[in-house]
Amino acid sequence: MSQSIPPVLTEQPVDNLPTLTFEEYRFYEGELDVQYELYKGKLIPMPIATVLHTKICEYLVYQLRRYVVTHNLDLVVKRGLGVRTEEISSRIPDVVVCTQSLLEQAGARPGGGNLGFDETPLVVIEVVTENRRVDYITKRAEYNLADVPEYVIVDPAENRQRVRVMAFVEGDDIYTEVNYWPGEEMVSVVFPNLRLSVNEILEPPLVEGLIKAEQAQLQKAERLAARLRELGIDPDAV
Repeated sequence: MSQSIPPVLTEQPVDNLPTLTFEEYRFYEGELDVQYELYKGKLIPMPIATVLHTKICEYLVYQLRRYVVTHNLDLVVKRGLGVRTEEISSRIPDVVVCTQSLLEQAGARPGGGNLGFDETPLVVIEVVTENRRVDYITKRAEYNLADVPEYVIVDPAENRQRVRVMAFVEGDDIYTEVNYWPGEEMVSVVFPNLRLSVNEILEPPLVEGLIKAEQAQLQKAERLAARLRELGIDPDAV
């Protein structure tokens, strides 16, 4: 069932940071190794990611890239790409899925990499960290109003574990949300053939291990194909 968007809660910007326009924000150089989002003209420093946060993001990027490549889609999956949500607000989702052409447009402009109002990504994903209300309420409202087709929240907090998928369905202009719980599979609205284990999302294996396993399977298949050729059998005909 569709739900109306609750009132946006105000974030707490750092008072000693300047108020910026969006263009000024794109060229802003703050502290070394600190990323800033822009919320109503004020800079919001992003918290340092935990190891679990990093693993979840890497796992989702890996699975989404596999999906994109397998289905031969003209899409890219990126981290660190900004998404402009309001006149003087811009977010940096944990994961962004957009078309290759939009990424190239953003890359051709000087300054920080941000998608503009008319460069809407297909999916944005946020992994909940310190300020839960920002991910669940403030950013939900922003992404909804920016017409992002699908917004996914991954919440790994103990006793709150879930994956929430919010998307436009049946022509609605307000997000419909579905919660997926441990033991279930998350289903994307934008990519209906993409199904991921909630357990794996919340407690993901190392991507390096997944790549090694894939390589082992490829090498096994190559050895089998070579053996078949030795026996005079075309492996492509089997």
